[in-house]
Amino acid sequence: MTRYYFDLLDEDGLFIDEEGLEFSDLRAVQAEAAKSLADMAREAVHGSPGLSKRHMMVDVRDKVGPVMQVRFNFEVEKMKQ
Repeated sequence: MTRYYFDLLDEDGLFIDEEGLEFSDLRAVQAEAAKSLADMAREAVHGSPGLSKRHMMVDVRDKVGPVMQVRFNFEVEKMKQ
């Protein structure tokens, strides 16, 4: 099993994962990154009800270096006022 680190980045800053989690394949790593991103998006929307735009990213790395990057862009465009 390989240890992967999930660093979180949004407008509030960069949060480095110093512990990591062990996974046996990249499919599981991708699922964990997507779950982390969904949690970040949920917290951002609930924490800032007037939020109109947000960019979030999870950088996944192992002991050698970058493995994948998962991004989420949230934008609300009001059509009528």
